[in-house]
Amino acid sequence: MRAALAAAVLAAWAAVAQAQPAIIFELGGKNDKSFGTAAWEGAERWKKASGKPYLEFEIANAAQREQAARRFAQRGANPIVGVGFPQASSIEAVAREFPKLNFAIVDMVVALPNVQSFVYREHEGAFLAGQLAALASKTGKLGFVGGQDIPLVRKVLCGYEQGAKYANPKVQVISAMTGTTNAAWTDPARGAELTRTQAAQGADVIFAAAGTTGLGVLQAAADLGLLGIGVDSNQNGLHPGRMLTSMLKRTDVAVFQAFSGVQPGITSLGLKEGGLDLAYDEHNARLVTPEMRRRVEAAKADIVAGRIQVIDYTAAMACR
Repeated sequence: MRAALAAAVLAAWAAVAQAQPAIIFELGGKNDKSFGTAAWEGAERWKKASGKPYLEFEIANAAQREQAARRFAQRGANPIVGVGFPQASSIEAVAREFPKLNFAIVDMVVALPNVQSFVYREHEGAFLAGQLAALASKTGKLGFVGGQDIPLVRKVLCGYEQGAKYANPKVQVISAMTGTTNAAWTDPARGAELTRTQAAQGADVIFAAAGTTGLGVLQAAADLGLLGIGVDSNQNGLHPGRMLTSMLKRTDVAVFQAFSGVQPGITSLGLKEGGLDLAYDEHNARLVTPEMRRRVEAAKADIVAGRIQVIDYTAAMACR
């Protein structure tokens, strides 16, 4: 009997040792050059650092969210990371079924004892993007094209407006959302159409916070000779010389942390934690002067130190 018990314990330890983390990418996948790509980079960074493999799945429709999470759980994957707020309900359902496994969700809160919820203070990074946009604008009119019209995107817009007016109180921000469903994240043609409309109204710098829809925004901005601002990943290289910057939303930080060991509860990432930033490289070096960058870096330091308070739309419902 003791031998059998020992064998069972050894088998259990072996199963734990062989457990692999898993990541489920949202619509748009890991090659969206934005949110999903940043998350994938975090998984790859963990793989390189640990020398271990991981499991992954790119969903093609909404029904696959819960199916993928459950199948990974049945295989003993640990932890299981859902990338994007639409996966919250599936992560919650499967985490309840498998309380001994660990889970993580990016961009939403799932209040369970075996789930780590990563949320971002996007308004802080968007503030810097808005400030830089206002400093670069020659018309005093800025554009913003969001994806799905949800509080998360409104939070980005609110921060963008605050930063723009911090640099130039007279600046005008022209904004539009692509749609009200998840399909709003994957419609580049609609993004391009909205960009042309904002350009006709005088906007000369346009921020795309719209997933793969944003690729259409940035392409149209470049074609029209305007400046674009990317989001999530560094998108400066998509249109060198026409990309003012990209607001980095480091979903790679969340994935790397989760793969390294889930810490249940809410983890908030902002400028201070390195979860957000602006991208500077050879592709936008001629667009951002040393003085522009100095002013933005000064504002960043003030936000981190608490000297500048950036309003969170989701908390204060400001910027309406």
